[in-house]
Amino acid sequence: MRIRGVKRFASAVGLLLGLLCAVEAAKVNKHKPWIETTYHGIVTENDDKVLLDPPLIALDKDAPLRYAGEICGFRIHGQNVPFEAVVLDKSTGEGVIRAKDKLDCELQKEHTFTIQAYDCGEGPDGSNMKKSHKATVHIQVNDMNEYSPVFKEKSYKATVIEGKKYDSILKVEAVDADCSFQFSQICSYEIVTPDVPFTVDKDGNIKNTEKLNYSKERMYKLTVTAYDCGKNRASEDVLVKINIKPTCKPSWQGFNKRIEYEPGTGSLALFPSMHLETCEEPITSIQASIMLETNHIGKGCDRDTYSEKFLHKLCGASAGTVELLPAPSNSANWTVGLPTDNGHDSDQVFEFNGTQAIKVPEGVVSTTLKEPFTISVWMRHGPGGREKETILCNSDKTEMNRHHYSLYVHNCRLVLLLRQEPTESENYKPAEFHWKLDQVCDKEWHHYVLNIEFPAVTLFVDGSIFEPFLVTEDYPLHASKIETQLTIGACWQGGSARMTQYFRGNLAGLMIRSGKLENKKVIDCLYTCKEGLDVQLPEEVASAVKVDFNPNQSSLSLEGDDIESFEKVMQHISYLNSRQFPTPGIRHLRVSTTVKCFNEETCISVPDSEGYVMVLQPEEPRISLSGIDHFARGAAEFESTEGVMLFPELRIVSTITREVEVEAETEAEAEDDPTVQETVVSEEIMHNLDTCEVTVVGDELNGDHESLEVDLVQIQQRALEMSSSNVGMVITGVNTMANYEQVLHLIRYRNWHTEALFDRKFKLVCSELNGRYISNEFKVEVNVIHTANPMDHANNAMVQPQFINQVQHASVDLSGHNLANTHQASVVPSAATVVIVVCVSFLVFMIILGVFRIRAAHQRTMRDQENGKENEMDWDDSALTITVNPMETYEDQHSSEEEGDEEEEESEDGEEEDDITSAESDSSEDEGGEQEDQQGSSRQQQLEWDDSTY
Repeated sequence: MRIRGVKRFASAVGLLLGLLCAVEAAKVNKHKPWIETTYHGIVTENDDKVLLDPPLIALDKDAPLRYAGEICGFRIHGQNVPFEAVVLDKSTGEGVIRAKDKLDCELQKEHTFTIQAYDCGEGPDGSNMKKSHKATVHIQVNDMNEYSPVFKEKSYKATVIEGKKYDSILKVEAVDADCSFQFSQICSYEIVTPDVPFTVDKDGNIKNTEKLNYSKERMYKLTVTAYDCGKNRASEDVLVKINIKPTCKPSWQGFNKRIEYEPGTGSLALFPSMHLETCEEPITSIQASIMLETNHIGKGCDRDTYSEKFLHKLCGASAGTVELLPAPSNSANWTVGLPTDNGHDSDQVFEFNGTQAIKVPEGVVSTTLKEPFTISVWMRHGPGGREKETILCNSDKTEMNRHHYSLYVHNCRLVLLLRQEPTESENYKPAEFHWKLDQVCDKEWHHYVLNIEFPAVTLFVDGSIFEPFLVTEDYPLHASKIETQLTIGACWQGGSARMTQYFRGNLAGLMIRSGKLENKKVIDCLYTCKEGLDVQLPEEVASAVKVDFNPNQSSLSLEGDDIESFEKVMQHISYLNSRQFPTPGIRHLRVSTTVKCFNEETCISVPDSEGYVMVLQPEEPRISLSGIDHFARGAAEFESTEGVMLFPELRIVSTITREVEVEAETEAEAEDDPTVQETVVSEEIMHNLDTCEVTVVGDELNGDHESLEVDLVQIQQRALEMSSSNVGMVITGVNTMANYEQVLHLIRYRNWHTEALFDRKFKLVCSELNGRYISNEFKVEVNVIHTANPMDHANNAMVQPQFINQVQHASVDLSGHNLANTHQASVVPSAATVVIVVCVSFLVFMIILGVFRIRAAHQRTMRDQENGKENEMDWDDSALTITVNPMETYEDQHSSEEEGDEEEEESEDGEEEDDITSAESDSSEDEGGEQEDQQGSSRQQQLEWDDSTY
């Protein structure tokens, strides 16, 4: 029974299970697939396989049912996801993610997207398909070392200073395009160039391994490469240039030591490229002074070298100035014995060595100066002894040693002594004025002007006013009839008749002007230099830099706080010399600089910069005088009130000669004739003259019957002066060559006693700049044509119209004639009857010959006059006289006849050579001198007919 019950229970259970299976069969796909919520994957670029963690596996509880328990696929969600998911085994749900295309880490290093798994549904058609939840997938793209390092710059440059080791001179830097840290990082740099004193660290910093030497190497060139952490080398190495500078020394850079100045070119920039090297030291302010040393030029600088008297006129001073130290001349010869500089490039300077002094002749300066008056002088004086050194002194000429007035130096003091003349009152009055001046003893040239209007005395030194620090008083002088003596360089002691208180130094331009004081404008004009420094400030820096000049513009100072503006001002500083003919030579330059820095301990010191301006030699002018140099006039013209014009057609021309480069037309021409590239040309220029002197050649002028005259009104109208003496005439004053020409045309020679005069010779010389440039000697010879009285010589005189001979012809030699005595009777002894007959016969022959030659000469002269010839020698033969001494021997007469025939032949041969140049005239005169010497003895015994000019 028990067994039977068990069977029944088993059957019931089986039935129940069958019923349950039937119900479940009705529901086939009841569960969703399941996957992890997050996945992390790695994929290598250029590869498609992704390694996921955890692996991609989908589970389904419907397994092992077919379809419902199987995984049919994975679906990826996202835009442009470069991946796909693939099922490897449906039953196990295993799958993989792979890249659709090759990945590039450099473009995108990471990818994130979502993924779902889905089963196969309930049948082959995938009906009732179930999806899993969405899982997030993170995929990192692993980099491959496909790129090499590349430097950021094509090349690198740096500058270092010699003698210094640097921690880093410069830094080179390379980059790598790989995306990973490993392959994109630069792990090392390397200097490829061997044997260089440099090294580079892993960060690219280059430094020197030893101190560098500028003299050994001025620039190094290095080749540097780089490596990334994947050991890839740079695709291209880079070039590094390292310049070596000498040790930085603060100084002015771009300063030329030699600066050439060509006369007449205006301003010349001295520092056009100048800049200040501060060695990177911050500067708060800067000061500089520029010095132009001209003390060795003339009297301290380049000035016009006219005489002091002319300079006073040019500066506007009125008349009344007397020059006490003139250049030696015929009219002013008291300075002849004094040593001078013997130069024409600068003013004439007189030297006093402590043993020399001069006396000024009487009449040059009035004995008692009218008040007010002015004393001016250029002086150079060094430290002296304890003795007084007299510049100018007016003292008793005899008996006593009283000093009426004097100017002297004593212990670096300038002292003016001015004793008052006797007056009714015997009160004390100012007598000595003392100035203590450094200028007196500094061995430099200074200009001193004393304006004296008693009891006030004003001193100007180089244009600046100085008041006396001490004034002493004294009684007026006692009345005396003793004459005074004016001396320079010492003081005359009348009581002992000797000089004392000698001066040691140099003096120039000592002047006294009585009756009027010198004004400040004239004083400044006299002192002003013709050369100096100049600066034209740019507008943008005019307010940033302060500029100050000294009075003579030989130095200037600058002050500012901006280096750039300061340098611009320095670049505009120039040198200027306004003289037409400046004094050539060197002018030294010095630039002294002081700076202030933020850090006083490390503040720099700028050394002085020195150079020089070389003023080149100017083209020297050649002053040429030309005109009629030989002519004759009748005696009546010389005796007239008008006289004879000596230089009627004078011309003054000044020229300079210079070399000019000429470009060749073709290169072949230049190669064939290299000398064609330079030629010398003469160019006419205009400038002033200051002196023209007419001098008598031969005997001095005799004031009783001859003189040189000129219209003084014309002289004064041209602001010129004239002085004359028995040796000639001198015209002075700074004026144009044209005005000098006009005045010289007016000079006349008069002689109101011409009986014994046959010729006079004169010489003309003109000069400029106190004799620096001198013309040629223009010589003029004028002959006197004597006209005898026809009534006294009716039998042997033939009247003939006046004719003119050219200037070039040799002058008629009348020195052997004594026309004043031709009328004297001859005493004939009775024993000479035969000789008289012969002489009469010879006389008839000579008259016939003379008539024939006079007619021939007259015809030739008429032809010349018709042709209009000018500038010829005037010869008045209206009353020719032939006198025969019957006492002469027959032999002498016969020889004279033969000589006359020979001269006639020579004259006829020379008729075709009448027109010759003035230069040929000189040579013909010289040749004629030889003939005159040969015929000298015969002239003493007989009258000779000279037909050399026919």
